Amino acid sequence: MPQSSEQAASLLAAQALKETSPQQLPLPFADDEVTDEEEQLPLINRKLSLKQRRRIELPQLQVVHELPSPELGSVNSVNSAVTPETEAESAEQQRCHGLRRNSISLPSGINSLELEALRLRHQMQAQDALHEESQTESIVDITSASSVDTPIIKIVENKDTQAQDDDDSSDEFGNAKKPVYKDRFRSRRRASIAPLPALRLNSKEMLASDFDTQSLASNQASITSVNSLASLLREKMQAFPQLIRKKKRETKDYKIKIFVILMFFIIIFLIGYAYVAYHQQVLTRSYFEKIKFNSKDRILRILSHEDKEVIFGQLGVTLNSDSSPFHCLEDQRRNDGSVCIEWNGIARLHMNFEDKKVFRCYTMQWQALAPGVQPTDCYELKRDNGLWFGGGITKGQEWSLSYANFDFMPYASGDSKVHQFGNGVKRYFINSIGVALQVNERTPLQLGINRTENQFCLRAANDDFTFVNRLTPLPQLDYKICTTEDMRSLHMLMTQQSLWDGLKEQDISELHSLLEEPVWQIPTGTQADSLNESLIIDYAENAIALGLGHIVINEFWQENIGDFTVDNERFPTLKETIDVLHRRGFKVVFTIQPFISTDSANFKDAVSKKLLIYERHSERSIPALTRYKSCSSAGVLDITNNASVPWLLSKLENIMSTYGVNRFYLDLGTGYNLPHYYQCRQPLDNPDMYARMLTASLEQPGLMAVSTASVVPKPPTFLATPPANSTWSGLRETLAAVLNYGVIGYPFVLPGAIGGDYLLPRPLTKMVSFYSLGQPPLPDQELFIRWLQLATFLPAMQFSHLPAEFNSELVTSVAQTLKEVRQTVVIPLLKKYLSPSMNEGLPLVRPLWLLDPHDPACLIVSDEFSVGEELIVAPILDAGREEREVYLPQGVWKDGIDGSLRKGSRWMHSYRVPKDKIAYFRKMPDNTRF
Repeated sequence: MPQSSEQAASLLAAQALKETSPQQLPLPFADDEVTDEEEQLPLINRKLSLKQRRRIELPQLQVVHELPSPELGSVNSVNSAVTPETEAESAEQQRCHGLRRNSISLPSGINSLELEALRLRHQMQAQDALHEESQTESIVDITSASSVDTPIIKIVENKDTQAQDDDDSSDEFGNAKKPVYKDRFRSRRRASIAPLPALRLNSKEMLASDFDTQSLASNQASITSVNSLASLLREKMQAFPQLIRKKKRETKDYKIKIFVILMFFIIIFLIGYAYVAYHQQVLTRSYFEKIKFNSKDRILRILSHEDKEVIFGQLGVTLNSDSSPFHCLEDQRRNDGSVCIEWNGIARLHMNFEDKKVFRCYTMQWQALAPGVQPTDCYELKRDNGLWFGGGITKGQEWSLSYANFDFMPYASGDSKVHQFGNGVKRYFINSIGVALQVNERTPLQLGINRTENQFCLRAANDDFTFVNRLTPLPQLDYKICTTEDMRSLHMLMTQQSLWDGLKEQDISELHSLLEEPVWQIPTGTQADSLNESLIIDYAENAIALGLGHIVINEFWQENIGDFTVDNERFPTLKETIDVLHRRGFKVVFTIQPFISTDSANFKDAVSKKLLIYERHSERSIPALTRYKSCSSAGVLDITNNASVPWLLSKLENIMSTYGVNRFYLDLGTGYNLPHYYQCRQPLDNPDMYARMLTASLEQPGLMAVSTASVVPKPPTFLATPPANSTWSGLRETLAAVLNYGVIGYPFVLPGAIGGDYLLPRPLTKMVSFYSLGQPPLPDQELFIRWLQLATFLPAMQFSHLPAEFNSELVTSVAQTLKEVRQTVVIPLLKKYLSPSMNEGLPLVRPLWLLDPHDPACLIVSDEFSVGEELIVAPILDAGREEREVYLPQGVWKDGIDGSLRKGSRWMHSYRVPKDKIAYFRKMPDNTRF
């Protein structure tokens, strides 16, 4: 049955070909032009596109049934074998697939055998092509007539593109229908994806484009027989796989070229990236924990616990950038776990790590290996890296080191009006984000801050005065960097030291008296004859109205500086005068110094016993001379000589036993008061080493205060602030000095005299030292009141001029009110926080950021301070002002002026402060409600 159906279909196709004129026969592939867009599509998508276009452009051909015609002749006999079942099956198969095919008219005169042979030959060629290209076979539906008579095929145009029947897959008897697969005569034409490059037509070869243009005109001439049609189909079917393979080869070559080009650029990129990564990443090693160092560029980064960069800097900025580092040789390495990197013949760097659980410390030590090399490390001063504090006060009196701007200067104590640094120094610096830096005392340290480049730099360099002794053949830079969570905890850990060791009960009592009672400094001129006994008695009688305290008599109790004996001409009954002061409750303090005037009898004695500092390279034969205050020529005791300290102590003990002096005020001047070409028996690390050794040697007789320090003196010794000018700028400088000295670890600070220590209406262009100036005349009344208000909340109060000298009820009233505030509010707090200061090194008077280090506003506020953690003070520091901006940290605060409650963590704008008041706020318990 299937074979009969195929024969019937062949006969029907032959009959249709016979009746169709040549003009009706479409040329194979004539309509299948491939556009440029379709050429770029994949093979499958291209076929689908062509099929869709054909369905849109070509009219649908429909098979209609007509009555049999006697003209068909033998065709009717062949079709007699076609049964109704075959017809129904073909019709049903056509409805299942919903496909329509264009009919083909064949020429007449062909018998069934030839047609069958042609079909078989074409089917074999199509199967070979299908196997090569792995393409989907096409299904051709053949329609049959609904009657038993032979159907007649006729071409009509069908413009309806919708499927004719449903998807029923069974016949009318319920039997499942099998799909009928027909030959690929037309399906290969539909599967074409591009016009052929060339065709052979009637022994003539032409391009596909020529073929397309001439196809309509040459239909009748080119297709005249079945043989010519079969030959044309065979050639096209043979050329089609070759075209596909050629396209594939061309596409493959094109992709290979693109792939090679891409691989070339990828390799170039990887080589460049590897080069950069090697120098920036591979060379940046993680030494120890949380520290990264690039030995080539010498870039250092230290990370916090949260892996956030807390400090960034470049080490060895003076080294030649072209020099390559390498690990030190075995004999140069240490056994302490440090890393050693060397730049051949230039410098050597040792890095070490110390984990103290609470905080981590990294030690950096540079060693110069050639003359002229000055190891220098610079760290960024950018705002997002925090603010730097510490180091004491500078010449510009900046609140933070990040605001300073000066070239490299030797780090040593001096007069902050003349030299770069003040009288209190300490090689300790702290950053607001929790980084502290501490420099070794043996390092010839030079400090430079350049705001234009935002750099905070440390340098090791010898000179002819400060670091003339050259403790090492070549300079070494040795310092330590420590990090922790915040600056408050770090400051406590870095400055923590017990000041209780060796203290006696008498020392504790003396410390309390300095906190509770004022210091009275008798005002005098610049000459010795300006001080006498009557001046002392009169001053004490006027001072007793404000309370008892320590009466300080300056160096003019001697005839000459360095006599260490009382001038009997001016003080014939000084012993009786001191006894009177003791009975009234005062304590007497004499000012002493290590300088011996050349006019003093002790100078000759000291020279003969070789107790003085000698000129350098003089073989200890010529004493080195210097200038000290009113004394234009003086020698200096050699503190490194073992005989000098006993000699001085014997003099001081004699004074104390004869006159009943309670303590001494040690006026060391500054480091620059030493002779320029000084030479001691034992080399000093730096000039500040002299003040440190002398202060420690005089603990036995007892010191009330020292004028210069590089380490915290043993309590009850205070560090005095530098002399302040009797102006509003001097008032601001006094507050800055107290806060800065507290930051670097000096908890007990003695501020200058209320109203100023000297008066210079205009700054001088050149002078030796402000320490040589005498005390000022009576200052301005408003300035004195504001200065008195500030001093009320400081660790100690020092008077020179008394409030009674103004003959003003306002001044007297303000003084009495502030006396009560200090007695009832300030002193209890100072005593409360005395123990934490002794144990942890925290100052009594603190900047606001020590209360809340995470509050950005506390970092920038420089004109407020706290007493302990419970009192905020906001003084007026400018003339004519009676209002100011006030910032309160978090918490609830009670206003000291009107008693109202204030909420913290906010600013108070235009806060009213009358002339007779000072703004202060006491902290209330956390559960306080408004």
